[in-house]
Order: sequence, then C-alpha cells, then structure tokens
Amino acid sequence: MSRSFECPNCGAEVKAGKKVCRECGSDDTTGWMSSEEIGYQSIDIPEGYGDQEQLGPDEGRAWVTVVAIILVVGLILLFVLR
Repeated sequence: MSRSFECPNCGAEVKAGKKVCRECGSDDTTGWMSSEEIGYQSIDIPEGYGDQEQLGPDEGRAWVTVVAIILVVGLILLFVLR
C-alpha cells in the first residue's frame, strides 16, 4: 500500500492520511480542486475587528491592562477568601 499520493491539483506528494495538501491547500472537502475552481463564501467583518496595528496606540494596551487588573483582583480574592 502506498504511503503517499500525488495531489490532483498541484502534483505535490501528500502523505497518506493527511487531509490537506501542504503545497496548495487543496483537500478532500474541495475535491482537490484548485483555488480558482473553489467557490469560497466570504463574510463582511464588522468594524473594530482586525489586526492590533489598526487600533490606536493605547487601545490595544488598554485591554491588556484591564485583563491584568481583573486577574490580580481575582487572585487576591482567592487567597483572602480561603
């Protein structure tokens, strides 16, 4: 039995049992089609989501500060209420 097969899309060697070709991304769900043949569905991403670089310089840090404060308060409560 063969331990690999040739990707029907790009011809790269794909190990048996793998679900995706590492070279082109084709898989058994897409029928090993090329990206041009696959009808991908796209969605609109609401404003405010995206890379941290798109946020202002203080907006990204503000969330880190809030999370850190919540964790510290939680740990203090954990030890005080024991």
